Amino acid sequence: MANIIDGKAVSARVKEEIRQEVEGLKAKGVEIGLAVVIVGDDPASQVYVKNKEKACEAVGFNSFKYALPAETTEEELLALVDKLNKDDKVDGILVQLPLPKHLDDKIIINNIRPDKDVDAFHPVNVGKIMIGDYSFLPCTPAGVMELIKSTGTEVAGKECVVIGRSNIVGKPQAMLLLHENGTVTITHSKTKNLKEVCARADILVAAVGRAKMVTADYIKEGAVVIDVGMNRDENGKLCGDVDFEDCKEKAGYITPVPGGVGPMTIAMLMKNTLTAGKEHHGV
Repeated sequence: MANIIDGKAVSARVKEEIRQEVEGLKAKGVEIGLAVVIVGDDPASQVYVKNKEKACEAVGFNSFKYALPAETTEEELLALVDKLNKDDKVDGILVQLPLPKHLDDKIIINNIRPDKDVDAFHPVNVGKIMIGDYSFLPCTPAGVMELIKSTGTEVAGKECVVIGRSNIVGKPQAMLLLHENGTVTITHSKTKNLKEVCARADILVAAVGRAKMVTADYIKEGAVVIDVGMNRDENGKLCGDVDFEDCKEKAGYITPVPGGVGPMTIAMLMKNTLTAGKEHHGV
């Protein structure tokens, strides 16, 4: 029976460490602020933004929310980003994706100042991750690394397989494992013998967006299995890319959905915002 990795507990520890550091900064007169911009009324985005506001409150950040109507023009959104770039009270800027179809998220992200880009989506930050000289890490892959670390597993020398090659999770996840000296394989829809490739992995990260795709025969006995997926099963119940019930007997460690990677994403966003604030204030 696998050990279940408790994302809620790990994220609570990370946030508590941040809260203590923020308290020390406040004593020196340094306040940290995160601006979150949401355009339109996508229900999932609304939930994420609310959770980010709660997390800011919990760690002691100032939180600035900008809720714009769905018909906001690109000019209007870029004008707001420009204003936040110049605002000294704002250390981190996050534009909640997805944006309405008429807005080009690439243009918007490219206009966020790289040192305030706490999602680490700006090409400058992506390039820095590539060469291993970064201030910020994309929140989900960074959260995955924190969860792996919580198991006491050493990444160095391990066979690591990432299922998925998105710019948000798959590619940066592979780079972070590589920076920790893992031997990394990135798999995707065109990979031949996917099952066999995955079954070699000491550490398997599933980020493919297909409900319960990964079954026990994808898994090596005793592997660390991290499930980044967030899907609905045939009964409309929240589930991951990994068939948890099928895999829990075979894996050494496994994350549940919900309660695994999800809570870590926001904890790492808080960590990035703290880093941005410290750099901004020269602490």
